[in-house]
Amino acid sequence: MTLDDLDRRLIALLQADARSSAADLARQLGVARTTALARLARLQKQGVIAGFTVRLSQQQGQQGVEAYVGITTEPKAARLVTARLASVPELRQLCSVSGEYDYLALLHVATPARLDALLDEIGAFEGVLKTTTSVVLARRIDRT
Repeated sequence: MTLDDLDRRLIALLQADARSSAADLARQLGVARTTALARLARLQKQGVIAGFTVRLSQQQGQQGVEAYVGITTEPKAARLVTARLASVPELRQLCSVSGEYDYLALLHVATPARLDALLDEIGAFEGVLKTTTSVVLARRIDRT
């Protein structure tokens, strides 16, 4: 599917505030309300917009400790390591990446002690060779 400028602007507005009314979206886009609604429906139907979510305030979202963990695995251990990581409730995101690591995991834990224990657990998973951790100190820009 090809997105035109209006589609991209509509998506940007929704990413900033998914609760915007159709009238507000239409006004900001300079189109009729029915046009904004039709575009939104089409983007949802075609799977461009997969859903809507709630973002916590920075104060709520910052409670606890966040860390990015680079994970290096043994060759052919990807499926096993991914399955084990999927069972970790503190795992927020797992990406396979190019470069020094095989995976980059985003963890959110309640305390530094829990992070320490969880890193020991992950390091002991069969197929994990090495982990490297960077604790998030502050979010400077957050467009999620």
